[in-house]
Amino acid sequence: MPDAETPLQHSRDFLLEAYRRMATIRRFEERVHELFAAGKLPGFVHLYAGEEASAVGICSQLDERDAITSTHRGHGHCIAKGCDVTGMMKELYGKAGGLCAGKGGSMHIADVDKGMLGANGIVGGGPPLACGAALAAKTLKTGGVAVAFVGDGGSNQGTTLESYNLAKVWNLPVIFVIEDNGYAESTASAWSVAGSQVGRAAGFGMPAREVDGFDFFAVYDAAREAIGRARAGGGPSLLHVKLARYFGHFEGDAMTYRAPGEIERLRAEQDCLARFRKRVAASGLIEEGEFAALEREIADEIEAAVAAAEEDAMPPPEAVLTDVYVSY
Repeated sequence: MPDAETPLQHSRDFLLEAYRRMATIRRFEERVHELFAAGKLPGFVHLYAGEEASAVGICSQLDERDAITSTHRGHGHCIAKGCDVTGMMKELYGKAGGLCAGKGGSMHIADVDKGMLGANGIVGGGPPLACGAALAAKTLKTGGVAVAFVGDGGSNQGTTLESYNLAKVWNLPVIFVIEDNGYAESTASAWSVAGSQVGRAAGFGMPAREVDGFDFFAVYDAAREAIGRARAGGGPSLLHVKLARYFGHFEGDAMTYRAPGEIERLRAEQDCLARFRKRVAASGLIEEGEFAALEREIADEIEAAVAAAEEDAMPPPEAVLTDVYVSY
């Protein structure tokens, strides 16, 4: 197993970019939370705030050869994979300039050019798609890998378990990432998931690790091992990333299933951004003031994205008849 990750193993530029992506996800989601409450966004919205270290710790090791699949909680994965935040905001507004021309919205946002194969309203819908992307990479010998982000609820779906089997039988370069935020909608994963995620992977002969999802460096370390194995032809792996979401399952969720003070405690004690800042500042590579300046820059970028989305045009009525069938 590789040595545990520390800030000093990375350059200043890498650490600043990693924090930029995590902080961009956080600010994007907080702003979307406000916009949805104000009635400005159509459709359904599920927020990723609190889980940033997982997406960025993994996607910071991917490149243009690689693909990811997501869940209904996909904004963080989009940003971590390099999708444009203005195009994302326009998509959430349902505007013509959105990443999917306003047709995907929050739950089906995608950018294939960036290797983001899409958020998915179907629970457990991503793993079979990731197997397909991994098979393409293996067949074409691109050296690429695929990553399937799945929630703890999605880990119980037959599509997910069948994908484990397929990936192992075909020795595919795919990594299954179970982002376990403690609840499948309102059902506790401690009650609904039999056995363990690592044990399930072992049943298919896949290597697996349980990871502290509040620690960017722990996620990066585990992902480095799994991605390296996949690129080298060693087949699939599973990462069980334990983390928490700060908002409800969906916007409007009353969260009566959560204990009093649970979210406040998580924000105070288990904030992956705060833990990242503390460890990096202690290493002497980046000062706290630099993080604050970066956050102000990100806030301005998100406000500019909101303004652009509000000014953008709605898709014309005839657009409903396009993008229905794929053309080769």
